[in-house]
Parts: sequence; structure tokens; C-alpha cells
Amino acid sequence: MPGWVARARRVASTPFRPLKGRDLALHAAAVTFYAGIAVVPIALLAIWITGWIAGADRVRRLTGHTIAALPDAIGAPRALSALIEAGLHLTPLFALASLLPATLYGEGLRRAFVSLRTPGSEPMVGWRGRLLWLPLLAAAPALLLAMFLALPSTSALWVRGGWYSFLGVVLSFLAAWLVLTPVLIWVFRYVAPGRPRWLSTILVGSFTAANLSGFLHGFVLFCSLPLNLGAPFGGFDEIGGTVAVGLWLYLFHVIVLAGYTATRSASAFQTRRES
Repeated sequence: MPGWVARARRVASTPFRPLKGRDLALHAAAVTFYAGIAVVPIALLAIWITGWIAGADRVRRLTGHTIAALPDAIGAPRALSALIEAGLHLTPLFALASLLPATLYGEGLRRAFVSLRTPGSEPMVGWRGRLLWLPLLAAAPALLLAMFLALPSTSALWVRGGWYSFLGVVLSFLAAWLVLTPVLIWVFRYVAPGRPRWLSTILVGSFTAANLSGFLHGFVLFCSLPLNLGAPFGGFDEIGGTVAVGLWLYLFHVIVLAGYTATRSASAFQTRRES
């Protein structure tokens, strides 16, 4: 192997050295379990509050173009439409009931971060994660509304085809990147333990958000493929679709946990440079 290739590999792997000896795949799978419980309640609460602030009809109008533009190979438009309607029709009592499972995601993230950092070193780790996740739930309507405002323009470009579709993908990527960046910064700075340095958190959090934005657009592409997801499961398409979503969630969390590790490494490097 040429020397420059070995040096490039060494430099690229340096931010992830804290993962040596840690089972990243197992931790990502654990967070995915928590996310599987929390993702629908989080979405319902965010849509419910957004509809309460902006109006249900406006939410339907802003998301209508995107629902129509999504590929229908595995039923993504029907699932998104049903989720939005369920969120808009949520009652205060059901919203309160959704709050408990929605905070489970914060618990799962905190447990994974603590385990990757110093296993078993923090008391009440679950409740810390739940409480530190609440500010993101409170900010979710603003973030969701910002995304909804960008959807009509990007969706209209998607359906026009040609270079318009490419421009729509680029704008959609940028919109998702901008929305995910403050979320990742908060997660790496506060939901995770250790309080990494601000500069490292912002830079790595933004880079991780860009990767997640591209990854989510890859999932949309996956939804357009004419796949028989039920084939490995005796023809049960619902089971195949659930497993496919779970797999994508798992890979999503691999990126998040790797981003947190890189944030810690960058923060430690910044501290050494300033000392």
C-alpha cells in the first residue's frame, strides 16, 4: 500500500479511535429499538403542535405536493398522509399520552452515548436523557414548519423532471441539512454527556447533519425501487416494509453515534491545542 494512502487512512480513522473495542453496531441497534417506540409519537406531537400554530389546512396544503411527489412503490405517500392526518386530529389527552414514549428516544441516545464514553459511570442516565430531549420536542414545531415551508417549492421541482428534479433534490437536501444541524448540535452538546467544545460540536454536528440529509434522500430513492419487500418474509409486505424501515433507522443511528465520537475527538484535540 502506498505511503500516502496509509497516511490518509490513518488521518481519516483518527476521529473514530474511541470506538476501538466498542460494539458500535450493537449500540446503534439499541438506539433503533428506542427510536422504533418513539418515532411515531414524536412525529404526532410535532405535527399536532404545528397544526395548532399554523392551522391544519395550511399543513395539509404545504405537505400535499410532497405526498403526491413521493414514490409509491412501498406505500410511502399513504403512510405519510395517514401520519399527518393522525397528528392533526390528535386530542390533548392522546398528546399527553404520546409524551412518555416520545421521550424514550432521548433515553436511548443518552444510554448509548454514555456507554460509548464510560460505561456505567452515570446514575439516572435514562431520566437525564428524557429531560434533555424535551427542549427538542418543544422546538420540533418550529423546525417542522421550516421544513414544511420549503416542501412546496422542492416538490414542484421534483415533478417537473430533468434538471428541475436535480435542483429540487439539491434544495431539499439543503433544507433538511439546515433543519437537522441545530438538532445534532443540541444532541451532541447536551443530550450526550461531557459537554464537548462549541466549535467542535458545531462543525462536526453540521457535517453529520449533511450526511444524514443525504442518507434520508437515499431512503426516498429506496422507496422508489420496485422491490418485493415481503419476499424474505413469506409474502407479508407489511413485515418486509417494517424491517426495511428498521434497517434504515439502524444505519441512521450508526451515523449519529459515529458523529458523536468524532465530536469528542475533535473537542479533545481542540483542548490540547489551546492548552
